[in-house]
Amino acid sequence: MKRRVLSLILVPFLLFYALPVGAVEKEERKWQDETIYFLMVDRFNNGDPTNDKEVNTKDPKAYHGGDFQGVIDRLDYIKDMGFTSIWLTPVFDNQPKGYHGYWITDFYKTDEHFGTMETFKKLVEEAHKRDMKVVLDFVVNHVGPEHPWVDDPAKEDWFHEKQPMNFSDKESLQNAWLYGLPDLNTENPEVREYLFDAAKWWIKETDVDGYRLDTVRHVPQDSWSDFSKEVKSVKDDFYLLGEVFDRDPQRIAEYNDVGIDGFVNFPQAEELRSVFNKPDTSMDRLFNFWKYNETFYEDPYLMGTFIDNHDMERFTRLLVQENVFPGTRWKLALTYMYTTPGIPIVYYGSEIAMDGGEDPDNRRLMNFRADKELIDYISKLGKVRKDYPALTRGTIEPLYEQDGLGIYKRAYKDQTVVVAINNSSETQTVELDEGELADNNELKGLLSDDLVRSDENGTYKVALDREEAEIYLLKAKSGLNIPYLSALAAVYVLFLLFIYLVWKRGRKNRKS
Repeated sequence: MKRRVLSLILVPFLLFYALPVGAVEKEERKWQDETIYFLMVDRFNNGDPTNDKEVNTKDPKAYHGGDFQGVIDRLDYIKDMGFTSIWLTPVFDNQPKGYHGYWITDFYKTDEHFGTMETFKKLVEEAHKRDMKVVLDFVVNHVGPEHPWVDDPAKEDWFHEKQPMNFSDKESLQNAWLYGLPDLNTENPEVREYLFDAAKWWIKETDVDGYRLDTVRHVPQDSWSDFSKEVKSVKDDFYLLGEVFDRDPQRIAEYNDVGIDGFVNFPQAEELRSVFNKPDTSMDRLFNFWKYNETFYEDPYLMGTFIDNHDMERFTRLLVQENVFPGTRWKLALTYMYTTPGIPIVYYGSEIAMDGGEDPDNRRLMNFRADKELIDYISKLGKVRKDYPALTRGTIEPLYEQDGLGIYKRAYKDQTVVVAINNSSETQTVELDEGELADNNELKGLLSDDLVRSDENGTYKVALDREEAEIYLLKAKSGLNIPYLSALAAVYVLFLLFIYLVWKRGRKNRKS
């Protein structure tokens, strides 16, 4: 009896403390809320030795054994770091040495080195069980030199005439053979129909959630418009991420109106790598990219933001060349990427600060026995980004930038998050006033236990150690909350009165 009464007394307390204070109501998940882990299937994890054909881990241009089963086996590893989606390099059948997936010989078969179609379907199914989405790399521009079509006289008009690439000429950019790869003539209705049917077939057959579109600028815009309409007719909320490999935002913006949702943001990535590859570098130009993105792109929140990918030197290589500690620099760069508009894309191995030079050295086999410090940090960032929609949907406003210290805020509905990054070699302190942040509040650190309260003048003094970053939630000052305690007391009194009346009635019934 005493236990039952005690349990009832605790009910109002549990009800009150279960309510989140100042939380934004949970909304339907959108693509801008995603965080993507990008992996090269062959170089990630070997889960099925039976498909290890022509495998030579000492040859950087040979197959290394990664496969679909290997990805399945590591889905929990990826999810535990806070990733909500995975992007896979092409899985279609490739010619010999096509470990990367971009030398396609059959659009309707999986590469035998990776596994069967059944195993790939299982991969997608297992990802979906974990509430993770799957983005598949799809190539429209070219096929492998050994594709059967290349030597088929009946398919001669399926290709553009072989010619060297002139990157300054638009016609050559769209029609020439990129790196000697047979360039598909997407102006030919038969070619378009084949590619559209193949793209739709994979969605229907495997239930993938999006395509990353390779070499977008090498295909005419009208081809992409038709492609986008076709594939999006198959599945609701199907995401298209385009690759326009150019450092000029205006070049990427030329493809705004073709139905592609977002693009991997190369210009911002180059600036990000430049700012964070050594301390005492101003973040001013990086802050300017917020305006560039709003100016040039249709929806900056759907752009793919990244630091590393499979076509450039790894960020760690730049850090090694600067003789700085990679883990520290990675943390600052990742904090920025996770807390600014766009969909963060983390290239496999970045979580262990994997080194690597130009292709194929930047595609080394993943090492799962590495130090976990950076993995833990990424996991924290992933949780914070998921828990606070201001970081995925909010406005962005600079508050301070000087001497390598940058502070900005994200605001969404009644939620405000402040991000501070000290990209310098000295401890720095800055005062933010009530004109920038609401008075009589406090900044609660989400990565550490830091707490900054406004003083009697409404000023917040934010102090950061050298090469440190913090994400703060702006909230009401903690301490005695009189209205809250009064309400809790009232509920408690009413509840005790209720218990007393029940007890009294029970006693009366027993006497009678």
